[in-house]
Amino acid sequence: MSAQSTDDLEPKALDLQPGIPEAPTHRQKRRHTLPASEFRCLTPEDAASVFEIEREAFISVLGICPLYLDEVKHFLTLCPELSLGWFQEGCLVAFIIGSLWDQERLTQESLTLHRPGGHTVHLHVLAVHRACRRQGKGSTLMRRYLQHVGGQRAARRAVLMCEDGLVPFYQRLGFRLTGPCAITLGSLTFMELQCSTRGHGSLRRNSGC
Repeated sequence: MSAQSTDDLEPKALDLQPGIPEAPTHRQKRRHTLPASEFRCLTPEDAASVFEIEREAFISVLGICPLYLDEVKHFLTLCPELSLGWFQEGCLVAFIIGSLWDQERLTQESLTLHRPGGHTVHLHVLAVHRACRRQGKGSTLMRRYLQHVGGQRAARRAVLMCEDGLVPFYQRLGFRLTGPCAITLGSLTFMELQCSTRGHGSLRRNSGC
């Protein structure tokens, strides 16, 4: 499914704060060489970290995940350039995973397929780690993501589906409500939103994509 998670949801905690000083170790010395903050495309090797954040964000709220581990690996293998992760000192704190779609509106097939000939970027999931919530990271990452995909020739627009309560969040980021989504999951229904990527330039600074 493509329901989105903003930084109001609560995935598993990760202690990102400095602890009690300890004697330096080889591992700690290596950690200090990592960039304080980095945006880059995700790889299949990131799938476990992605799913851990996503599972804690969605299972407790909806009882299901937008993408399960095998599906995360599937999209990060087929179209890693349509993903973006935010890392702080080497730890994943937020991410977006997308794929290409070739129809005007989302359908059940769009949940699992990547259509390389399409011009619509389907945003499957946005999730932020619980330790980093209520800091505006979801909004910041989405803006970076739209700039990132806006620099790709195939991408003309972005589309997502979400629950009613998240519609204002995405509207503030430039998405336009197009109406109820055709996809339902059990008793869950969703709204569909779209956003043109043409007004967004590619942002390459501090990005490994």
